[in-house]
Amino acid sequence: MSRTALRICPLCEATCGLTLTVEGGAVTGTRGDREDVFSKGFICPKGAAFGAVDGDPDRLRGPLVRRDGELREATWAEAFDAVAAGIRPLVERYGPHAVGVVLGNPNVHTMAGALYPPVLLAGLGTRSLFTASTVDQMPKHVSSGLLFGDANAIPVPDLDRTDHLLLIGANPLESNGSLCTAPDFPGRLKALRGRGGTLTVVDPRRTRTARLADRHVAVRPGTDALLLTAMTQVLFAEGLVDLGELTPHVQGVDELRDATRDFTPEAVAAACDLDAALIRTLARELAAAPTAAVYARIGSCTVPHGTLASWLVDVLNILTGNLDRPGGALFPQAATDRAPRPAGPGRGFDLGRWHSRVARHPEVKGELPLSALAEEIDTVTEEGTPIRALIAVAANPVLSAPDGDRLDKALGSLDFMVSVDPYLNETARHAHVVLPPPPPSQSPHHDFAFNTLAVRNQVRYSRPAVPLEPGRMAETEILARLTLAVTGMHGADPAAVDDLVIGQTLGKAVRDPRSPVHGQDPERLAARLTGATGPERRLDLMLRLGPYGDGFGARPDGLGLDRLLAHPHGIDLGPLRPRLPQPLRTRSGRVELLPGPIAADLPRLRAARDDRPTGLVLVGRRHLRSNNSWMHNVPALTGGTNRCTVHLHPDDAARLGVRDGQPVRVTGPGGAVTVPAEITDGVRRGVVSVPHGWGHDRPGTRLGHASADPGVNVNQLLDGRTLDPLSGNAVLNGVPVEVTALSDGSDPLAAGPRPDAPRPEPLAPLT
Repeated sequence: MSRTALRICPLCEATCGLTLTVEGGAVTGTRGDREDVFSKGFICPKGAAFGAVDGDPDRLRGPLVRRDGELREATWAEAFDAVAAGIRPLVERYGPHAVGVVLGNPNVHTMAGALYPPVLLAGLGTRSLFTASTVDQMPKHVSSGLLFGDANAIPVPDLDRTDHLLLIGANPLESNGSLCTAPDFPGRLKALRGRGGTLTVVDPRRTRTARLADRHVAVRPGTDALLLTAMTQVLFAEGLVDLGELTPHVQGVDELRDATRDFTPEAVAAACDLDAALIRTLARELAAAPTAAVYARIGSCTVPHGTLASWLVDVLNILTGNLDRPGGALFPQAATDRAPRPAGPGRGFDLGRWHSRVARHPEVKGELPLSALAEEIDTVTEEGTPIRALIAVAANPVLSAPDGDRLDKALGSLDFMVSVDPYLNETARHAHVVLPPPPPSQSPHHDFAFNTLAVRNQVRYSRPAVPLEPGRMAETEILARLTLAVTGMHGADPAAVDDLVIGQTLGKAVRDPRSPVHGQDPERLAARLTGATGPERRLDLMLRLGPYGDGFGARPDGLGLDRLLAHPHGIDLGPLRPRLPQPLRTRSGRVELLPGPIAADLPRLRAARDDRPTGLVLVGRRHLRSNNSWMHNVPALTGGTNRCTVHLHPDDAARLGVRDGQPVRVTGPGGAVTVPAEITDGVRRGVVSVPHGWGHDRPGTRLGHASADPGVNVNQLLDGRTLDPLSGNAVLNGVPVEVTALSDGSDPLAAGPRPDAPRPEPLAPLT
């Protein structure tokens, strides 16, 4: 007997609504939810394959504990006993910083990943935090923190109302959007052009998005900041700056004019490999458009000047008066945000409150660079203790961080490691305990992070579509028990974690004179929370105290969990609205257009005007049917164009003597890989492109389909030493590489792990 159930898709940032067909305990069909208030029926290949992802037979069904060198099945009680016995003694002997925590990208795609890691980190007290942000979007957090005083105040383009969209280093027709949550991003871009708007794409690759554009600008990789600074200079030099209603909220305009005066189009044209006249045209068109938005993503973040490029995106939006206005770039307001406070000066945003032990990388947003994880484990210094234990939550840094071979070896040297992951992958294979969460159909879902980046304000929640199978444990309970085990409270009721957070939140709210519950009894308020589980009670609390909330009765028409459950397709909260100056948290209470750290980094950008790469440089790419390293084990999402090849321009291939399909060796600062060549004019001359997330060829994993066609790990070409200094973000694009044609695929020094990489003992067979 089949039935249908609604579910928000967790497989990318678009957060589309799905209608699942469920038979027994399995998802047998998926279609878009046409009544979803946000996605309106849109679905991509990943969403269509939800059932295959959910039912992958290689997903672990129960915990594993390493005994006598082998990972063996264990009970949940045995697994958490092992965690407590493995980590607490190390904390007590070496201190909390000897325990590292790595949070992977999937954490922001689950309720558990949003609600529990902050509690774990606070209880553990470690400063050894590493996340996927520093191989992705950390430059945007830093630039937002410096400009607006809040690292999470990220303006998003008003896609549905803008007249002119300038995309830089972004390919939303493949990624479905990033730091800009927009179901049916392709349809929104087509609608922009359909209403007479203009789409310009700046990218060294002629991506699917670039092919849709009115103009494709094939910039030299890594020079986005130079291009944007020159556009800024043109706005000043030609009198095109018009802040409009932003004027009273912005400081530093004159200082910015002086700081960018010598970045003329002529000064940067050669480095960018663009005509100066084209750069002037881009600036003039941006200024002349009735409304416009500049949006940039990973291609402009993972370069040597990633923070400067991210800063300049908002600078251009500000100078043209397009920040915080309809049709420009606005600050979303999520239903679970804190209620808006009165505008005024805030604490500001600081960098480098502490530093990494080995290379002295500055802390950013509470994190250290993921590129530094290996050295923090394998290098002994006079200062502090190396990381002796690691907790990896939904993270696979062996593939996502530079120089996976070194990290692979370092993980093998740890005293203890815990991995929360549904798969035994390239990182989890080193764990002493593996705690697998259930498949997404058996989990609730609310997008805490992505709603703060959505192009329309809305709120949606999905309860589990399928009951939790016997023997499985909810991800929320896994992370609650993990928190208790590593913070000296092993064996306590996991509900205590939720009760603690609820009590602390209400205690603070009742003391706040601006709160709708000021002066009330927090215990009575807690008793009024609805929800069948601790996570649901926390969601109810956040909704009620949020910007649209009912304030526990103070606003009868406001939000709470009961009202949200009564609207299974979501509640539309309207288009994005101007919000300045309320979101600002700078010490001045204004947008600080030229922050000190930015000004101090401009000489480095000025020196880059003379850079002229003479050889090939590397850029990554993303496939529509995958998300990082997540989905290569799902047959429905591999094959076709979703292949691990190196893209070469025909002229470069002819010069190197490379034929289409021929194996080539690509060598970079961190190593070499052997990969088939794919000759295409989709990359500009001098550029090669290899997709990220591949390299499933290490022993001791359980990824049957992925290991049959493993591809290569592009991050092995990087040694991890080149970072954007302001954000600590890894430089993954614009990296010099060499390409050598091979007569066959036999290149043992280029393929697979290095000879000195650890090779864990074979796994004990599972029953």
